[in-house]
Amino acid sequence: MSLIEQNLRIIDDYRDSGNPWPVTAVDIARWAIGQKLWDIGPSKLVRQCADQLAQAMRQEFITDPQGRRVRAKHVAPYNEQGHLFYKWDDMRTATHTHMEISFAHRRQEIVGDCRQLKVDIDSYNENYCPRDSRPIQGVFDFTDDLTELELEARANSLLAVSTIEI
Repeated sequence: MSLIEQNLRIIDDYRDSGNPWPVTAVDIARWAIGQKLWDIGPSKLVRQCADQLAQAMRQEFITDPQGRRVRAKHVAPYNEQGHLFYKWDDMRTATHTHMEISFAHRRQEIVGDCRQLKVDIDSYNENYCPRDSRPIQGVFDFTDDLTELELEARANSLLAVSTIEI
């Protein structure tokens, strides 16, 4: 049984035991640890440490020469001897190839998330949406959203500059 399957079983056990729902993941974790359904063995400890380090790398931002807040560290998948490894590098020192692979990988993750969101919305609308409610619409063209965010960032940048000059 995979780690995901083990954790899903814990969640099912939590629900089956009559605990409150909806719930936070922290509440389920407290219950699972208290019930001795989850512990941290050596391999889980390394995985948890790696996950936390990866999260920290995802959260490291720098300001580029144009004043944009950008992520410093980027992960890219590498296939070495038939095994997939995710390697991190800093955009300020990474090879162009690493950055191409990283950006393509992130784009594919976004596409995958959008596809799953569409499937979830379609399923909800077809199976669970109350008949007297409008179906939820999914819009997957982000052009206007990106333009709006860029305009907002420029306006904030101009506001910051004009505030400094006063």
